[in-house]
Amino acid sequence: MKPDFQRALIPRDEVLQLIGALNVMKDKLLNAAQQWELLDEYGHVPAAPSYTALLQHATDAQDLSRDVLRLTADFARSPHHTTRAGSTVLKHLGTAATMSSHAAPHFTETAECALVLHRSANSTDRRYLANRMVIEHASARAFLRRTSESLRDAAKELDDHLGFQRFLATLTRQECPSAPPPPRPGGRHR
Repeated sequence: MKPDFQRALIPRDEVLQLIGALNVMKDKLLNAAQQWELLDEYGHVPAAPSYTALLQHATDAQDLSRDVLRLTADFARSPHHTTRAGSTVLKHLGTAATMSSHAAPHFTETAECALVLHRSANSTDRRYLANRMVIEHASARAFLRRTSESLRDAAKELDDHLGFQRFLATLTRQECPSAPPPPRPGGRHR
């Protein structure tokens, strides 16, 4: 029978695989948040923002969110989510799933504003729509960044768990008594 602390450990290979998946997903989200821009090089909303490009941001954010949700659901189905480290990882993944699901609607709102902006002749309406676009797009990108941060925190928790495993392994090796020396050949027999 294994001691309780060993049952609470997530197998090393699974931890490494999950850390890799979290890092890949974290980088995708962070790259999207940095690359999907609304403003031009002067920091202004373009006169004719592309509805199609902004709608593509929403589509891609939805795809990223689906991937985060799958990763979270897969971990939640694993037996490891009930361990101390696993429950903390699941908490971070749950936050990531929630944050990622908020990004796409904000990108969609941005695209909708762009579509209305093309049809609006009133300068006050155009200013309002441009400001709303900036806020919605910035909010969407912030949700992507927060999702990335939650995934980073989950990976850090798993990395700490690996460190704990290494610590336990060194303790176990130190506590094991050394094996008796093998019998010498040619010794006396009684």
